[in-house]
Amino acid sequence: MKKRLLSLTLAAAMTLSLAGCRGTAPAETTAAASAETTTAAAAADNTTAAAETTKGADSAETEAEAPAGNFKIGIITGTASQGDEEITQANKMKEKYGDMIVTSTYPDNFTTETETVISNTVAMASDPDVKAIIWCQAIPGTAAAIDKVRETRPDMIFIVGTPGEDPGVINPKADIVLQVDEPGCGIVLPPQAAKQGAKTMIHYSFPRHMSYALIVARHENFKKYCAENNIELVDVTAPDPTGDSGITGAQQFILEDVPRQIAKYGKDTVFFTTNCGMQEPLIRSVFENGAIYSLQCCPSPFHAFPAALNIDMAGHEADVDYMMEQLQKKVTEYNMGGRVSTWGVPCNMLFISAGVEYAKKVLEGQTNGTLDEQVLRDTIQACAEEFTPNASMTMDYYVDDDGNAKENHFLVMSDFVTFE
Repeated sequence: MKKRLLSLTLAAAMTLSLAGCRGTAPAETTAAASAETTTAAAAADNTTAAAETTKGADSAETEAEAPAGNFKIGIITGTASQGDEEITQANKMKEKYGDMIVTSTYPDNFTTETETVISNTVAMASDPDVKAIIWCQAIPGTAAAIDKVRETRPDMIFIVGTPGEDPGVINPKADIVLQVDEPGCGIVLPPQAAKQGAKTMIHYSFPRHMSYALIVARHENFKKYCAENNIELVDVTAPDPTGDSGITGAQQFILEDVPRQIAKYGKDTVFFTTNCGMQEPLIRSVFENGAIYSLQCCPSPFHAFPAALNIDMAGHEADVDYMMEQLQKKVTEYNMGGRVSTWGVPCNMLFISAGVEYAKKVLEGQTNGTLDEQVLRDTIQACAEEFTPNASMTMDYYVDDDGNAKENHFLVMSDFVTFE
């Protein structure tokens, strides 16, 4: 297998533009201009069981490092029903640091269970030793939960990844916000798909997601850059996984609709969905029907591929090299060379890892205040290198409608890895 992972470089200084780079053999860097938008996509709707807090592992049974100070760091994620990357990485951090890490999950239907989202967060913060909370994905209700915690714990540090609330809502609440550059993906994905042979793009979403401005900004860029690359953009409304039919109904729709779209538009069709829970059936159907798949809503080599393609991840849950090897084998098996790509960096796992490591440095007094930009950049770079030593990334400020850079909200981009 020939993996084309690029050398990791994070921007040395912040710029106001959203830069993105793509490619498999070294990908060309494409500037992803910051969309004038004010909301963050709830790109991944984690539909999971009721929240639960994981207790510390027995130190005799782990190789956990002892905490450097008298503090704990909380991690809040979804569970595995839509995507298990976040909870997998939370457990990895607990294996690393033992009782320093406490974990909790938010409920399946978080859109109607905001009070549970809030109460679970308050319960975590009720432990006076918990000094920081890392949240990924930061689903709707996160800002309200932060407000409630700060009533009694104004000193609590909040680092949130993949926010599902408007930047105008979450940015003033969280200390640090980490997110994939969604508008930038709308710029760089169409030319990538064109290189893979795409003549049509099917865009699956639903009204709730299409009310989020950054998803809308990505979609507007899809319109422009699909046209520039001679790709017809076709919007298809899918069931909302938080609706009456649930995640099962949404997944069944995808399994039934992909063959219909391929019958209508042909195999040179690239498929994209704004929802994490739809990725698994989408990938499976694309592979079975020989279409094109360029990127997930939450880019990562781990996102939905293992379950969709029956890849055994036991003992390799965060092993990017292993995942890339297995993906290449599946691409070869299905004769899909050149028609499948993703990013080499698992972004949501990165946000959790970097969030924990950075919060630890803040609490140990290794930073200049809560938001130390250079230390944060260095931490993200180091964590990204642990996942993927040879992947290229950029990291820039989110810029609001008035052209103001939000210096606590960072957008990341990486390179495409295309499997031959």
